[in-house]
Amino acid sequence: MQNKISDILIIGGGAAGLMAGIGAAKVNAGAKITVLEKMPRPGRKIIITGKGRCNLSNFKDWEDFSTHIHPKPNFLKNAFFNFSPEKTVGFFEECGLRTVTERGDRVFPESGNSKDVVDTLVSAAASLGVDIIAGTEIRHIGSNPDGTFSADSADGTKFSGKSLIITTGGLSYPATGSTGDGLEWASELGLGTVPCFPSLTAIVPKGYKATKDGISASGHIHREAPLSETGALLNGNRLKNISLRILIDGTEVYDEFGDIDFTDGGLEGPLGFKVSRKCVKAIINGSKVKVIIDMKPAVTLNELDKRIYALWKEINEDRRSRSRSREDRMRILLGKLLPSDLIRGFLKYRPVNEAAKVGKALKNWEMDIAGYVGYERCVITAGGISTDEVSAKTMECKKIPGLYFAGEILDLDADTGGYNLQTAFSTGRLAGESAARKISTLQ
Repeated sequence: MQNKISDILIIGGGAAGLMAGIGAAKVNAGAKITVLEKMPRPGRKIIITGKGRCNLSNFKDWEDFSTHIHPKPNFLKNAFFNFSPEKTVGFFEECGLRTVTERGDRVFPESGNSKDVVDTLVSAAASLGVDIIAGTEIRHIGSNPDGTFSADSADGTKFSGKSLIITTGGLSYPATGSTGDGLEWASELGLGTVPCFPSLTAIVPKGYKATKDGISASGHIHREAPLSETGALLNGNRLKNISLRILIDGTEVYDEFGDIDFTDGGLEGPLGFKVSRKCVKAIINGSKVKVIIDMKPAVTLNELDKRIYALWKEINEDRRSRSRSREDRMRILLGKLLPSDLIRGFLKYRPVNEAAKVGKALKNWEMDIAGYVGYERCVITAGGISTDEVSAKTMECKKIPGLYFAGEILDLDADTGGYNLQTAFSTGRLAGESAARKISTLQ
């Protein structure tokens, strides 16, 4: 059996783990730092973020940034200021990765290729002497009486370190290696965890999928469940500049303006993802969830009705309409109010055969939510190791000195828009720097 000794051992070679290694090496150049990654290559999940473009940060200041962090944004504050979005982007730029800032203060690599972000992190870590060992699955970790830590791999190799940083992620996209290992280890060590659930995921309207088979008691509907005729008609459409309201057990809890996408999973896009956290949590808790879409939020119902009446009159007075059925004329009317690709799906979901009812249907498109897509395709995991167990100033475990946590494994998640990766970079950097400073005092 091999025994590999390090000063700082990091389990998990994603955004938080790689940045932890970089941060540790910059603080303590003489320390032996090892990053262990389960997958054949590090940074697998980074590759798929931002649809392959990698929204790596967001330039909002703390006051605005913090409103996108859940459930306790103040836990992130120290890490954020220690390694802010400006410092994060500065780091990548210094490493040769040029970035661009787009709408909503979102930062992307100029190349539009997420692989460049991973390559930059790996190269930076390697240049600082960090040893990255991929294809190494850790089965068990231990806290030893002498204050050191051990990690046993599947191939029998034993790793040990004076400090241990766990950055194994949550449960989202298990194909990238996030299978909840770190959460199990935390429980075995007696640390408190907050129940996990999928966030930034598709919410599935009632009747959107063809069958009820595969719907779990908690409301999980697998992404691969086939679409119903209605779902197939709606799939691929984007609603822009709409208003979305969320009702939980009949009480309105959310009202937002923006864009939403109909996909093979359900409702997604910027607004769909933003409301998914509240919806999923409510469904798991047994509450009934309803969404109400206003496709014409810029006008009142009265104003919209007047416009519809004028259009309907114009259509009926057109000589070409004499040979058309009422149903055909209704489609022509809707064609003047909606994207053409959306009409059939909209009518399937909200049948309207009178012009007088069209306005209300457009401004109050109600959908009962049957469930949600689970970890197989959600962007982020909500829940995780309780932040009460971890020092916000260092990311060190309060009960077990020398043990640190960073990234998605923590009960800390965010909205879409670069907030989650920045959170991983900030917490990872702080954990690495803190561990390195502690090692320096022991040497």
